[in-house]
Amino acid sequence: MHFTSFLDNGQLTVALTGEIDHHCAKSYIQTIAAKIEAYTPEVCILDFQEVTFVDSSGIAVVINALRAMAQIDGKLILSGICQQPMRVFRASGIDKLVEIKEAVS
Repeated sequence: MHFTSFLDNGQLTVALTGEIDHHCAKSYIQTIAAKIEAYTPEVCILDFQEVTFVDSSGIAVVINALRAMAQIDGKLILSGICQQPMRVFRASGIDKLVEIKEAVS
């Protein structure tokens, strides 16, 4: 698991990398939740530009971030999603729950 994050004007951006599967999902969930709790951003962007694969565990990462943002009346946005992760998110209906920007073809 490797990612970077930064806070700018009430917007937390978390740039995820690699494959998000059952091996790393729990760590991502815990770390993202801790950052949301620490910074209480108005908006949290999960940047998937460097993510090459997600399975149902990736859906859990998004749902948990969505719940954490809902608790503080914030907004979650997904960005930079490549083809394979986008197929998974569309099949699961995540694209109907969370705003998606800058999807990659």
